[in-house]
Amino acid sequence: MTNPTTAVIGAGISGLTSSKMLTDYGVPHTVFESSDRIGGNWAFGNPNGHSSAYRSLHIDTSKHQLSFRDFPMPDSYPDFPHHTQIKQYLDDYASAFGLHSTIEFENGVTHAARLPDGGWELTTQRGQTRRFDLLVVANGHHWDPRWPDFPGSFDGIEMHAHQYIDPSTPHDFAGKKIIVVGLGNSAADIAVELSSKALDTELYLSTRSGAWIVPKYVAGQPADKFYKTNPYIPTAWQRKIAQLGQPLMSGRPENLGLPTPNHKFFEAHPTQSVELPLRLGSGDVIPKPNIERLDGTSVHFADGTSVDDVDILVYATGYNITFPFFDTEFISAPDNRIDLYKRMLYPGIDDLVFVGFAQATPTLFPFVEAQARLVGAYAVGRYRPPSPGEMRRVIEEDTRKYTGHMLDRPRHTQQLDYFLYEHDMRVKELPAGARRAAQDGPVAWADAQRGAAS
Repeated sequence: MTNPTTAVIGAGISGLTSSKMLTDYGVPHTVFESSDRIGGNWAFGNPNGHSSAYRSLHIDTSKHQLSFRDFPMPDSYPDFPHHTQIKQYLDDYASAFGLHSTIEFENGVTHAARLPDGGWELTTQRGQTRRFDLLVVANGHHWDPRWPDFPGSFDGIEMHAHQYIDPSTPHDFAGKKIIVVGLGNSAADIAVELSSKALDTELYLSTRSGAWIVPKYVAGQPADKFYKTNPYIPTAWQRKIAQLGQPLMSGRPENLGLPTPNHKFFEAHPTQSVELPLRLGSGDVIPKPNIERLDGTSVHFADGTSVDDVDILVYATGYNITFPFFDTEFISAPDNRIDLYKRMLYPGIDDLVFVGFAQATPTLFPFVEAQARLVGAYAVGRYRPPSPGEMRRVIEEDTRKYTGHMLDRPRHTQQLDYFLYEHDMRVKELPAGARRAAQDGPVAWADAQRGAAS
C-alpha cells in the first residue's frame, strides 16, 4: 500500500499528536498552522486569535492526568501548571519528536474542497492550491465564542471571556460593577480574580443551570488522582456512587447562595475551583440566577431582582465548533452537534479524520493521543472503519453511552469519559479495525487509485 499524502489543519495539541503519530508511521504529511507558533489555545496571546488563555490561567486538570503517555510532564512542574508551562511542554514535545519540520507556519487552510474522485484540494493563506489524499482536521473548538441572546439592550461594555486577559485588559475593571455570566471553570476563575477587594469591584455571578463545584485537592492530593472510571462496572452505578459522595466532598451549591443545579452530579460538566466557594462565602462574589432582560445599564434576573448601573458584562458562555474552511452545506456543527464515528470519522467520507473534538473528562491530552493512534494506523492501512450504516448505528449507541445522561446543551454534545473511550479504542476498536483491514483490505487513497488507473 502507498501511504497517503496527508494534510493536518492546526498545530495545537490535536495537530501535534496527529503529526507525531504520522511521523512514527512514516506517513508524509504537512501541518498547516495559521499562526507563527504552535500551541493553539495554549499559546497565550496567539496572533491568530485562537487562544482563550488569560494571564493567570492554570490548568484545571493535574499534570498526573494531563501528561501524554509517551511524554510525561517534568517532575519539576507543579500539580496544576500555569499556561506558560503548558506551552513550554508542547514546545518540548514538538522538539523531542522533530515535529517543527512538518509545520508550515502562517499558512493556515482557508478552504478545503473534496475532489469528485476522493482526495482534497486545499487553499492556504498564501494563496497556494495543494492536493492531498487524507485530511486530518485538528483546528480546535475553544476559539469561536458563543454569545447569549438576552432580550433588551445593554449600554455598558459586553465582552466574552475569550477576550479577557487580566484586570486591566482589555478594559480597566478596577472600581467597576461587573456581572460574569456562566458557571464553568473560566467563569469561576474570572469571577474570583475580578472580585478581589484590591480592585474595589462589585461582582455578580449569574448562572442559568447552576453547577456542582468540586475541589482541586482531596486529602492533600489532586482530586483527579482518585478519579478513574472502570469500564467493567456499569457507569450508571459509578455515577450514583459519585452523586452520593459529592455533598460530603464539597457540599451543596445552595449552601453558598448559588441556585440548586437543575441536574445531578455528572449530568453536566462540574466546575473545579478552590477559591470560588471562599469568595461566595466571603460576600465578594454575589450569586444571581439567569438574566431575564437587559435595560440600559440595568440587568434584570429571573427571580425578579435587578442590578442597576452595571458597567461590564462578561459572558463565559462557551464556544462554537466551527470549520471555517468547509462550505457550510458540506460539513458544519449546528448547536455544536456533529455525528462522528468514535468522534473521528464522518460516515461516507473515508479520507477525512477529525481529532480533538470532545469535552473529555478528566483530561484532553491523552484523549487526543488515543485518537492519534487511529490516525496513524488508518493512514498505513492497519485500520479500516465499518460500513457507513454500521458507523451511524454505533454513533447513536455511543451518544447514548457518553451523553444520554447529560443536560441537552451545546456545551455537552461532545462530552465523554476519557477512561471509557481509551479502553474502547485500545481494546475493541483498533483491533476490530485491524481485522476489517486484513479481511477487506485497507482504504485505497485517491492518488494511489489514479496512479493504478494510469
